[in-house]
Amino acid sequence: MLDNIRSAFNVGGIFRTADGVGVEHLYLCGITPVPGVHPALAKTALGAENTVPWSSHNNALSVAENLREQGVTLLAVERTPESIPIQDCSLSRFDDRKIALILGHERAGVDPGLLALTDAVIALPMVGGKASLNVAVAFGVAAYWLVYK
Repeated sequence: MLDNIRSAFNVGGIFRTADGVGVEHLYLCGITPVPGVHPALAKTALGAENTVPWSSHNNALSVAENLREQGVTLLAVERTPESIPIQDCSLSRFDDRKIALILGHERAGVDPGLLALTDAVIALPMVGGKASLNVAVAFGVAAYWLVYK
């Protein structure tokens, strides 16, 4: 689930990575660019916008609530005081349920309302001077970790 991602280039990169890792569906929420409207998305997706199922939604909270009702585990990628380092997060506690990975706005992060709905918040370790990675890169790291851990 991509909530209020500003950059069409980032969204295109996420589509391409989603195709590579076998993501079943991308939920594009809020102001997140959608295929067919933003040429920059197609430029970086390289056709993955045609192979990865996606849907557009105004309200990410509604989508998250709906997914929870379906028994989907919600994991947000965000740095908060309660975040679990990704390498320390055990997926076995989620009983093999489907997982929706939530990423938020490049600067503001994941909406606090979405964070409140999650089953866990995971953070990527950062040892340099910056506090976060580019959202498309963070998606790639987290998505591959989920699939191949």
